[in-house]
Amino acid sequence: MLKDVKKDAIKRLAYIEGHLEGIRKMIEEDRYCVDVLKQTFAVRRAIERLETRLVEGHLHTCIVEGVKGGREKQVLGELVEIFSVKNPAR
Repeated sequence: MLKDVKKDAIKRLAYIEGHLEGIRKMIEEDRYCVDVLKQTFAVRRAIERLETRLVEGHLHTCIVEGVKGGREKQVLGELVEIFSVKNPAR
């Protein structure tokens, strides 16, 4: 994993963890449901941005190395698997 991707991912994860803790407190305090849902949507968006960053890093490192190493089918299969998991309707 590229150093800048790793650093960014760790930063994003810390943000997500803090946000989740805040949501837990909101639920414990019986906060208004819409306010809680707004925060869960924010976490979902943050996770999507984390995933995008990780995929970008993967495309620039592991995929390139796999293709150069003659493992095209394997890396393509992994990408198909990742996006099948992300979009299970397909």
